[in-house]
Amino acid sequence: MFYVFGINGPMYQGGAQRLSHITAVRGVQRPSGLRAGASGVEGQESQIRHSISTLSAKVHDAVNAYLDTEQGPKEERRQIYTVQDVMTQGAVTLPPDINVEQAWQVLAEKKIAQAPVLNAQGVVIGLLLRADMAPLALLPEPGAVQQAMLLAKRPVTEVMVTPVPTVTADTHLRQLTHVLLETGLPGLPVTDADGHLRGFVSRTDVLRAVVSEPPLDLWS
Repeated sequence: MFYVFGINGPMYQGGAQRLSHITAVRGVQRPSGLRAGASGVEGQESQIRHSISTLSAKVHDAVNAYLDTEQGPKEERRQIYTVQDVMTQGAVTLPPDINVEQAWQVLAEKKIAQAPVLNAQGVVIGLLLRADMAPLALLPEPGAVQQAMLLAKRPVTEVMVTPVPTVTADTHLRQLTHVLLETGLPGLPVTDADGHLRGFVSRTDVLRAVVSEPPLDLWS
């Protein structure tokens, strides 16, 4: 089961098929909060090298995991079917009145890439992505300090993805991955029907399950 929550409350409840017809969700438009200019080729090359290095490490870990399965399981493998089998409980959250710079510091300190934004009633109203922000230390261009400072003081409600889809803990992982691919989001808040947060499930959570558990266990 999927839901869609925005600043004004719930907007949708139903399956993944109809979710793609919700205009606000289809191909989620990610806002730019405070981005570095990144016009230099050198900075882009550095990011590419880092991405390739990270991918190589993940491939190496995956190969080793498959080799280990050939030797037989060292312990009984649990079956993985639903969101609750891979999600992170006790996810870091943000209030709507925090500003962009403060939010960046929270995400950086917790070493996470995104966080749900909750209103005063504890209901999800948006999703803040670190990829849509940059700290003041990474100013966009020379002479743009004043503009960068103004952007940094904006509330996260002007930067977060909203409305945002959420998913229930008992939803099948196939449905989840379909929605992640359709929306382009890196993960979804896990909520109940009222929008209260139970956890967060990301692409990394799903990939970690694929690496540590055989795919047949995952999709059977």
